[in-house]
Amino acid sequence: MASATENQWLKGRVKAVTSGDCLVITALTHNRPGAPPEKTITLSSLMAPKMARRGGRDEPFAWESKEFLRKLCIGKEVAFKVDYKVEAIAGREFGSVFLGNQNLAKLVVQNGWAKVREQGQQNQGKVSPYITELLQLQELAKQEGFGCFSKVPGAAEASIRDLPPSAIGDAGGFDAMGLLAANKGKPMEGIVEQVRDGSTIRVYLLPEFQFVQVFVAGIQSPSMGRRNANGNVVETVPDESNGDAPAGESRGPLTSAQRLAASAAASSVEVSADPFAAEAKYFTEHRVLSRDVRIVLEGVDKFNNLIGSVHYSDGEAVKDLGLELVENGLAKYVEWSANMMEEEAKRKLKAAELQCKKDRVKMWASYVPPATNSKALHDQNFTGKVVEVVSGDCVVVADDAIPYGSPAAERRVNLSSIRCPKMGNPRREEKPAPYAREAREFLRQRLIGKQVIVQMEYSRKVTPAEGATTTGAADRVMDFGSVFIPSPAKGDTEEVAVASAISGSQPAGVNVAELLLSRGFGNVVRHRDFEERSNHYDALLAAESRALSGKKGIHSAKEAPAMHITDLTVAAAKKAKDFLPSLQRIRRIPAVVEYVLSGHRCKLYIPKLTCSVAFAFSGVRCPGRGEPFSDEAISVMRRRIMQRDVEIEVETVDRTGTFLGSMWEGRTNVATVLLEAGLAKMQTSFGADRIVEAHILEQAERTAKNQKLKIWENYVEGQEVTNGSTTVETRQKETLKVAVTEVLGGGRFYVQSVGDQRIASIQNQLASLSVKDAPILGSFNPKRGDIVLAQFSLDNSWNRAMIVNAPREAIQSPDEKLEVFYIDYGNQEFVPYSAIRPVDPSVSSAPGLAQLCRLAYIKVPSLEEDFGPEAGEYLHTVTLGSGKEFKAVIEERDTSGGKAKGQGTGTEFAVTLIAVDEEISVNAAMLQEGIARMEKRRRFEHKDKQAVLDALEKYQEEARKARTGIWQYGDVESDDEDTAPARKPAGGRR
Repeated sequence: MASATENQWLKGRVKAVTSGDCLVITALTHNRPGAPPEKTITLSSLMAPKMARRGGRDEPFAWESKEFLRKLCIGKEVAFKVDYKVEAIAGREFGSVFLGNQNLAKLVVQNGWAKVREQGQQNQGKVSPYITELLQLQELAKQEGFGCFSKVPGAAEASIRDLPPSAIGDAGGFDAMGLLAANKGKPMEGIVEQVRDGSTIRVYLLPEFQFVQVFVAGIQSPSMGRRNANGNVVETVPDESNGDAPAGESRGPLTSAQRLAASAAASSVEVSADPFAAEAKYFTEHRVLSRDVRIVLEGVDKFNNLIGSVHYSDGEAVKDLGLELVENGLAKYVEWSANMMEEEAKRKLKAAELQCKKDRVKMWASYVPPATNSKALHDQNFTGKVVEVVSGDCVVVADDAIPYGSPAAERRVNLSSIRCPKMGNPRREEKPAPYAREAREFLRQRLIGKQVIVQMEYSRKVTPAEGATTTGAADRVMDFGSVFIPSPAKGDTEEVAVASAISGSQPAGVNVAELLLSRGFGNVVRHRDFEERSNHYDALLAAESRALSGKKGIHSAKEAPAMHITDLTVAAAKKAKDFLPSLQRIRRIPAVVEYVLSGHRCKLYIPKLTCSVAFAFSGVRCPGRGEPFSDEAISVMRRRIMQRDVEIEVETVDRTGTFLGSMWEGRTNVATVLLEAGLAKMQTSFGADRIVEAHILEQAERTAKNQKLKIWENYVEGQEVTNGSTTVETRQKETLKVAVTEVLGGGRFYVQSVGDQRIASIQNQLASLSVKDAPILGSFNPKRGDIVLAQFSLDNSWNRAMIVNAPREAIQSPDEKLEVFYIDYGNQEFVPYSAIRPVDPSVSSAPGLAQLCRLAYIKVPSLEEDFGPEAGEYLHTVTLGSGKEFKAVIEERDTSGGKAKGQGTGTEFAVTLIAVDEEISVNAAMLQEGIARMEKRRRFEHKDKQAVLDALEKYQEEARKARTGIWQYGDVESDDEDTAPARKPAGGRR
């Protein structure tokens, strides 16, 4: 506020009323930062009754006088001018104050709440300009008996408050715990006498006039400073009386509020205030100082200070002071005092602080969020059917957008922001935590096989140190989302609110996480600031609060129901045989499929006998692990029976303890599903008469054979594979439709599977990426084995690549070269650092699409050997150069491939490569051209392989006779690799 000279009218707002004749007025506008300037004005020529001081009593009508002026003008805009100053009492300023067109001094005198000080000898000239009118009004008030001139007998004595010790400076005997016990949770009326800082106020609690200090619960504003080191209280505030004190009269002791005010003033000089402390203090003063408030006590700290929520009126609305401070960036959330509050109030404070941090409001302007291992996921919502409930907070959902039966369709979804009891790991002898089985079973009954809507929200990188993976495991990324049931059961809709499809981004249906929490099967994760969380976090907290109130599940005092399950899958086979008579006697037994081990084998839980068993379909076999169509058979069974209620009929038990028999899901014999899809075959060497519904199974197999499905793809009453121009009988082999993407030396090349859904998915992901500028040197240092984005030199396209070789030291120049291997194509080249970018884990986690192959049964010279360049050129011409698609018949799989340059990192396929429009294979053509030769034949080969080798040998013999290529100088001498080691001579004499 600009310096006020006498007789200059100014405008301001009444911030506080300290007595019946004294006001604190703040400026309406100001240019400097922080709180606006203020001025204390005592109404000229008036003398109101004095309030009680330390150890004293009120003068009659002192409280009523102050209350009249407070209710009349607090928070209102006024006009005022300084009439005169009295230097003898610290330069106190006396003035005239107008509320609208009404003179406050006249209103006070007219109602009898102050007396007019007559002009004395020592104050000549220092009187109110309205002294005559004031004297007249005083006479009228006396005549009418208004205010302190009351003529009612005993009125003066009745107006003197009976003050407790705390109100007159003696807080030693104040019982904070007793006050809390009597009033916890109840709103208490009060008037704020002083604001120490933004989150600490001193209040008169009505009607007993207890003078207490209250810390606003759950928050803390910036500090205004501290006391002097010696702890002295500096009593320098002016006296409350008007005019000069008579000479020789000792000044009365300070009130409690004055002492505390003086103490705060002294401490602020000694220790500077925190940033935004003054602004926070003014924010609180502007709203509650000298105003009626309601305080809800929450607790007491160890220093006997009261902790409470402070509510004030703003027009018709009632507001929470703590929440307002936090929302305006003038206070921070404090966990220890927030724990005294209700969950809803805590949640609002925490959410408000987080929003201020994000928006960098006031005290959070320079806030730097801590590093987090979570990352938001956008536009990754999908629909599908639940295949598996892994635990109470993790499900596997088959994406509807990916063809049925494809292993790639299954997506593991961890429920966002909740944590359920762990299932444990039987292999490590870890038992399920209390309520873990109940939580999983609760979800199984509601979700398995049901259509759901999945809203992916964030991913989190989990390190081995967090205990989520086994020792030595690499970091892995977990995806989190919310799962909604579009058509929930009636009981579930009563327990949690069903979202409307119109309600923003939330899909229609019941949130599964909310349902779990409301039953007491989990807890809400308390995320750190800026850590990604569920989009429906508030609803989850509310559901958890309901379960806590109802003492449900893990929140109850009861112990979890004990379950003792006999696991025959880890017991000796003899124990399984002991159970056989019981299972045979029951005939059709209800069971639950716990896990699908292979296409025809699974693990079952039998509730009636409380045991888990290994079970296999009698007389039906699927391809084994690693064989063609094995993964697809497992995927189909997972979609069909995983964690479903089934019925079984046990025939016998094998020597490993696996029970053999038939299984029905509903009315369907499950084995027919595999047989009809061409993913299994009948195996009835022991006779089909003991198999239940054997005729149905045989009919299903016959249907698949006639349609040449999957394993019967080349079946013609004796399956066939073309190698060369000769048709030979052979065992069923996996055949892939491929395109060659890169040719290496020695008959090796990379292919991509034509029609693979992953190719389009990864291409779409790469196309959607926004490739930013080259990273700053030092911010990104790729190491050998890292997956990155690299720009291919021939077409400048960005592709996934693995770092093959990188400098050991930090990158010094953007032109520094790194060797990369394009995992989706098989190319390898050196690229500059400026052409490499880091890649999102969601893109890099998918395995490479390029498959390393070599031509089966033949040896092709390497590029360093004679005719090696010619062989490489020929293979390049007939594959990459032709642009054709090929059929690759997998003859063998070599899993010993390492990380040698150009050799890939996974299994190598030995294939017979046949162009779709050619009669003979590329293998046979290279033998015919004399640029390859056959591998050395072993003495004992399978008859199918012998037939293939005989057919190929005809083409080699043709080139040898014509002296073509490597045969131009006659027979090629076998190298060491093809020669068996020399046999040692027998011992003994010669």
